[in-house]
Amino acid sequence: MSLISRRAALVGVGASSLLLAGCDKIVQSPTVRRTIGLGEKATMTTQRLIADRNALAPEFAASDRSPVFRTNGNVMPTSAEYQALMTGQFADWKLKVDGMVTNPMTLSLAQMRSAPQRRQTTRHDCVEGWSAIGEWTGVPLGLLLKTAQLSSNARYVVFHCADTTSGVPYYESIDLVDAFHPQTILAHTLNGEALSVGHGAPLRLRVERALGYKQAKYVMRVEAVASLDGIHGGKGGYWEDGAGYQWYAGI
Repeated sequence: MSLISRRAALVGVGASSLLLAGCDKIVQSPTVRRTIGLGEKATMTTQRLIADRNALAPEFAASDRSPVFRTNGNVMPTSAEYQALMTGQFADWKLKVDGMVTNPMTLSLAQMRSAPQRRQTTRHDCVEGWSAIGEWTGVPLGLLLKTAQLSSNARYVVFHCADTTSGVPYYESIDLVDAFHPQTILAHTLNGEALSVGHGAPLRLRVERALGYKQAKYVMRVEAVASLDGIHGGKGGYWEDGAGYQWYAGI
């Protein structure tokens, strides 16, 4: 059965972090930038080789949701394409799933909403020092990749976004361990409401065991690749290319 034809009730996940795309005040201090990357190899080794690869980030009750879930980063893509999609309430928006897959797909927002869903209430912690708890609903990324028939040669998933900063396209990437993690979803809903533009409408990545700059907003394309070389700056993400952030941002 294809993803498009499936129907499923929301899966609510009770009690078991983390963070927003494009923090808008990335600290340029070399000391801070070194600190952000400090211990990455140890963290990745621990999570990949010692910890349960499917261990969940903490989840919370609805009563724990923050009264205000702030926005940051780019809160309004200015491209003509995005502006037209926004004016039409994203009725003509399409998500492309392609690259190293046997069955490339193009999915509408309605199709994304009618696919099997996951709902999770998690804490979002930004490198700027703030956090908030919110309930996210969306399609498990692993389901999309399985439906698209991911190639055995693929190693990473790249998220191409509608926003740009100073003319540079925003993008992010994760490996297949994070891609198939049960809490990694492409979310269209926050706290029971369709995503606002400031929060990444109509679709954003949630990879709950990674830092905020991995949580790409305004996702337009999901591309499976064997290597990150040659994709924009080649380091795997907007902040990794331009600000020296480490590619692996696991928590």
